[in-house]
Amino acid sequence: MYYAVRSGRQPGVYYSWDECRTQVNRYPSARYKKFPTYEQAQHFIRAADYPSNSSRGQAERSATVYTDGCCSRNGRYGAQAGIGVYWGPNHPLNVSERLYGRQTNQRAEIEAASRAVEQARDHNVTRLNVCTDSEYTVKGMTEWVPRWKKNDWMTLYGEEVVNKQEFESLDNLCKELDVQWTQVQGHRGNPGNEKADRLARRGARKGSRK
Repeated sequence: MYYAVRSGRQPGVYYSWDECRTQVNRYPSARYKKFPTYEQAQHFIRAADYPSNSSRGQAERSATVYTDGCCSRNGRYGAQAGIGVYWGPNHPLNVSERLYGRQTNQRAEIEAASRAVEQARDHNVTRLNVCTDSEYTVKGMTEWVPRWKKNDWMTLYGEEVVNKQEFESLDNLCKELDVQWTQVQGHRGNPGNEKADRLARRGARKGSRK
């Protein structure tokens, strides 16, 4: 089932009641409904949120996704990193993969978000809420990247930005979407975050990707 939140803390389509309840519980005038298909859930949201966009030729589509990255032995020899992208229970777009290239936790966090945004673009999602427990990724995309771009991708101390390539790639992917970055607390019982974490850890145990 799909849970459409028309009016809540973060409007969008959710894939479990626990995720939906987080958005509407004790929220004034919350409006939400359960549907058997994703399309019906999206229609419920669009009917209220986008009444004047029919002239754009393409209906707006919003979604919420949870991403996570992990790395065992981070910063040491034999490090193994993985990425996790969670769209919902048994969703065909869920991702659990070993991180390619340099094995670090921060790269895994950024790459997981990149994969989610890339998937959203491929499926014509125009508004995406990326939920992650990575403060590094959230602050990077909302505070640091705009400043780095103005400074030719150099830090305030005149040094090249760490993970510049990854942040630059993610920033480019976001250009055609309305992306909201939501930091959630990790390992605090958030269902979406817990599922993304499991996917990332499972991915880290897979064979390496060069």
